[in-house]
Amino acid sequence: MSLLLNGLAASNGIAIAPAYLLVGSDLSVQKQHTNDKDHEVTRLHDSFAFSRQELRRIRDQAHERLGQRAATVVDTQLAMLGDPALFAMMRQKIMQSGVTAEWAVKRTADHYLTIFEKQNDNDYLQARGTAMRDVTKRLLSHLLAVELPDPQKLDHRAIIVAQNITPTDTAQFDRRYVAGLVTDTGGRTSHFTIMSRTLSLPVVVGTKTATAEIKNGDLLIVDGIHGKVLVRPTEDEVERYRLLAGKFAREQEAWGAVRNQQTISADGRHFEVAANVGTLADLEDARKNGAEGIGLLRTEFLYMNQSRLPSEEEQFRAYKQFVAGMNEKQVVARTLDVGGDKRLGMVPLPAEANPYLGFRAIRVGLARPEILRPQLRALLRASVYGRLAIMFPMVATLEEFHRARAILEEERTRLSTAGVPLAQDIELGMMLEIPAVAMMADVFAPEVDFFSIGSNDLVQYLFAADRGNPQVAYLYQELHPAVLRTVKRVIDAAHAEGKWVGMCGEMAGNPLAAPLLMGMGLDEFSMSSNRILQIRSLIKKLNTRQLQPLVHRALNARSATEVTDLVRSAVQDLAD
Repeated sequence: MSLLLNGLAASNGIAIAPAYLLVGSDLSVQKQHTNDKDHEVTRLHDSFAFSRQELRRIRDQAHERLGQRAATVVDTQLAMLGDPALFAMMRQKIMQSGVTAEWAVKRTADHYLTIFEKQNDNDYLQARGTAMRDVTKRLLSHLLAVELPDPQKLDHRAIIVAQNITPTDTAQFDRRYVAGLVTDTGGRTSHFTIMSRTLSLPVVVGTKTATAEIKNGDLLIVDGIHGKVLVRPTEDEVERYRLLAGKFAREQEAWGAVRNQQTISADGRHFEVAANVGTLADLEDARKNGAEGIGLLRTEFLYMNQSRLPSEEEQFRAYKQFVAGMNEKQVVARTLDVGGDKRLGMVPLPAEANPYLGFRAIRVGLARPEILRPQLRALLRASVYGRLAIMFPMVATLEEFHRARAILEEERTRLSTAGVPLAQDIELGMMLEIPAVAMMADVFAPEVDFFSIGSNDLVQYLFAADRGNPQVAYLYQELHPAVLRTVKRVIDAAHAEGKWVGMCGEMAGNPLAAPLLMGMGLDEFSMSSNRILQIRSLIKKLNTRQLQPLVHRALNARSATEVTDLVRSAVQDLAD
């Protein structure tokens, strides 16, 4: 009898193959003191040197096997190991507390991971956390003389099963042999998941018990579409999934057919499907996956883990690459969104009991204009290289928007007076994440060029529930009628003033939400690049006029479950 494990569908596809367990080494560390601090510093220095040597070799392999994107992931870890501040913090712990190098590495890593992993909705910081964990394991492996699991030992086609898979594990995969991936932990936005998509591997993460339930050689079915793993399946189950795999392959072919077409619904309504990006590698993915623009350019990547603020010139060069790289397709840049539990080492911020409700985003920018003004100047200068829009995050009041807009206009005037070329048609908008703004959307709409609904924060604020807290995660319900009514209120208020509305949270890439958002009139969908072709293909099949009864029923439903059932039924009928 087969065993079913449920997890998160992190990368689409179906694979049927035997299991190969990639079992982690014991890298546990206990606090110990030393009488020879200099010796411990030397050991720490050597572990950094050996780790850099290994990672350079892995990077070269990754570039050869998986391309530049994979090599970039390893470069992130090399940059961490090359950061003098990281080594200095570990050395300081040894010299001040007299602890061993192992304990200094662990305590320093724990400090950074506490910062990185609290920010559940920030892909960039989550990636930094993944890189920090990987670097820490490598340093400890040398200090403890423990060999790390080696994916290169796999010499037959199999599905890798592990508690967690690091980016450097993925970089060492041989695409001839790896059929799919299953992990106990992890999420959809981890770097190893993104790299696995480059290989077109089905991935199911967060199963919790895969390594305990699965033995080496067990036949597995990995369903990366629905987030399921079948262990020791029956012949009937194998045959059923072979048919599903064929169906999925045909669907993928259909999705690819829309890459170079406009996204127009069955009744002729045009929608824009854009990408959320935070690195130049994301830009490459966006273009490859048929993005019709960038709906959210996260600018935080220029600031994180730096000892100083990036200069205006550094920012300008980076923004120019994004704006020019989209070939006149719109790029919507969000000004710096930090604060609360997203910390900047070079900008002291207060400790807060409720960071999500604290000093963050535009609140920091307005209080620290020395941060906001150079960023706005850099964005304005980059505007001439394509089609740029700018938006302010976490705006709560009209006064905040007016103050931020005034700073932008002051910098625009200064640059123009100095003869710096600027685009004349830069749209200025705001993220809509706060329920108070949604209630006042009719007042804000005349003042902005567009709204971009940040559904991740909006949903958790509507339900007063931190979605990163497992105790209340069940309250994060983006298809709840309360969320739908709020979104419709915003769209209607904007359209009444002739303004467009986008959405850049996870809800925008949810196939169950897309028909409702279409029917409510959302103009732009912005999402992770891997979802773009699927959503574009779905939109082209649907008729917005026929969706109106569905929207009406969903708005008057009583629960998210009821909405989900309504959509599944209606979309199936319409898609046929």
